[in-house]
Amino acid sequence: MSKDFSTHMSDADALMWNIEKDPILRSTIIAVGILEHAPDWDRLKARYEIATREVPRLRQRVLSPPLRLGPPRWAFERDFDINFHLRRIQIPAGSSHRELLDFIAPIAMTSFDRARPLWETTVIEGLEGGRAAMVMKIHHSVTDGVGGVEILAQLVDLAADAEPPTSAPAAPAHETIGGAALMRESIEHTTRRWLGIGSRVPSMAMDTALSAARDPFGSTVRAVDTAKSIGRTVAPASAPMSPLMTQRGMGRRLDSLTVTLDEMKRAAKAAQGSLNDAFVAAVIGGLMRYHQRHDSPTDELRMTMPINLRTEGADAGGNHFAPARFGVPSNIADPVERMHAVGALVQVWRAEPALALTEALAGVINRLPTSTTTALFGGMLKCVDFVTSNVPGAPFPIFIGGAQMTELFAFGPPSGAAVNVTLLSHLDKCCIGIVTDTAAVPDVDQLIEDIQAGFDEIVALGAV
Repeated sequence: MSKDFSTHMSDADALMWNIEKDPILRSTIIAVGILEHAPDWDRLKARYEIATREVPRLRQRVLSPPLRLGPPRWAFERDFDINFHLRRIQIPAGSSHRELLDFIAPIAMTSFDRARPLWETTVIEGLEGGRAAMVMKIHHSVTDGVGGVEILAQLVDLAADAEPPTSAPAAPAHETIGGAALMRESIEHTTRRWLGIGSRVPSMAMDTALSAARDPFGSTVRAVDTAKSIGRTVAPASAPMSPLMTQRGMGRRLDSLTVTLDEMKRAAKAAQGSLNDAFVAAVIGGLMRYHQRHDSPTDELRMTMPINLRTEGADAGGNHFAPARFGVPSNIADPVERMHAVGALVQVWRAEPALALTEALAGVINRLPTSTTTALFGGMLKCVDFVTSNVPGAPFPIFIGGAQMTELFAFGPPSGAAVNVTLLSHLDKCCIGIVTDTAAVPDVDQLIEDIQAGFDEIVALGAV
């Protein structure tokens, strides 16, 4: 069984929760599993019932302390009802994949009921070929992409006729906490945090002093390097680098592409790069084409890429990544050179000292008034041109309610960027989910056509 989660949000999770004062910055994750047929509803419900006990965060709601005295708090919902979170919908028989994504888009744009746990799953029946879809929606403050895959693992079987679980952990008891108690607890929590930090200052100072005495020059260089790294990580930007994708709004469109995992790996090997290098180079190639199509070529675009910090044994809940935000060249026509440039940049940013301080930096930002936090962090996010995320999925068949999941797409939130492109590997496929801000890109069909061409170009490297 999963370990009990801390009752208080981490600073990184709280930051994503607080900045939703600006709806453009909503951080909702959508995963869409394509099933060979409709799942057995009773088996699906039973699996979710167990999952909500294995992963306590799925039964918890958020309590925000008065006057922001301390971070938001997770508390078990008194009246948790799994039927509120699980739904079934029948759409017109024979509906296409495009019609499915159009149907899902409003789900992705709608905010959660903040009085309940921040997730919901909808089974959609009626797809062409007798297929069905399972649409899983979860707030980013609950988990990240890798954690979401771990939560999914609680729901699936490895065979269509697998025996259903015969036992489950006891449901966690709900908590009753009033406003006065919440305020008192928040004040105590905040005080403990600051006292805890203070109690570590002498030993930290002693360690620093000893280190400086042993290697004064090296210590000074490390301190300067860390300060510079922090500056690069939180550097403000006044506008997107793209001269074309400059507007931001609340409209979202979902699109998907698929390429085989083997094709992408062969392309990466041909260029002596990684799968992630091939993926990001394909996206950049597509964006290059889109800008050229509109006679607006640009030498550089700003990208956000989550760097996975999750350690072995970490809980599925919560976020364990650092958002690296940096400029990437968008003027390299040769796909191999582009992959090499991408790989070199990513390696540099993976080594940034400030990424290890993500939680501490989030804590500093969270101490500001909500409006200030939203304006500061929102300004940074809205100047990002695109987001890429690469999440490893299951390399073997998985089944839900007796139905095999043949494809699994993840649709990450733009969170202020013009477009988010997420690659989730599933079986022998790279399932690519694309979420576009329609204010930034009014002609999404053309963008998707160009991104497809970007992937075709990269895949072709492995065919020679």
